[in-house]
Amino acid sequence: MAVRSDQQDHRSGRSTWLRAAVLGADDGVVSTASLIIGVSAASASKGTVLIAGVAGVVAGAMSMAAGEYVSVSSQRDLEEADVALERRQLTENPADELAELTGIYEKRGLDRELAKKVAEQLSAGDRLKAHLRDELGFHDATRARPLQAAVVSAASFASLAIPQIVVVLLAPSAIRIAAVATAALASLAALGALGGQLAGASRLRAALRVLLGGGLAMAVSALVGKVLGIAQR
Repeated sequence: MAVRSDQQDHRSGRSTWLRAAVLGADDGVVSTASLIIGVSAASASKGTVLIAGVAGVVAGAMSMAAGEYVSVSSQRDLEEADVALERRQLTENPADELAELTGIYEKRGLDRELAKKVAEQLSAGDRLKAHLRDELGFHDATRARPLQAAVVSAASFASLAIPQIVVVLLAPSAIRIAAVATAALASLAALGALGGQLAGASRLRAALRVLLGGGLAMAVSALVGKVLGIAQR
């Protein structure tokens, strides 16, 4: 019986952009909602809350983009250093590198003679690629991509943060905090479930994980805002 190709769709290739997307979206909901709730709890006017919220969205999206770019660029630099080292070793000690590749295949279960043949055949083509893949575990699908991570992180942050601003515009002042908290928790639940599905994990567990962290952040922000609002009176 033939196996359908979509049943072999492994999820590890999604890790480079999925992490940035989930992190950005989660931070967009939690930080923006917490900021709005904290300022609202201090009895600020609607205009002040809106200014704080919009400023938080812009600053947060730019911060996420910059942070992801710097972080993933550092990872990319390490990868490039390993590539340069492997290229130099292949030029200076080709026999030793071939023996090393043969040993890798032996450890994976091939007998000595077959392992040597496989290593020689792969080295006859793109030997650098063979060493990067089998010695260092580098794959095109999982290589660090700084610009992709920055764009995905900023876009996901803004896409989940902007709805919190819309809630502030539409909700009456009396229920503003409750409305923002409800919208944020609903977004977090959906985000957690989606992240779990994309990663092949439990959607319920993933949703509960982000709900707990987001709910705690909003509760602490509300408390701080309330205390500061009272202190200013």
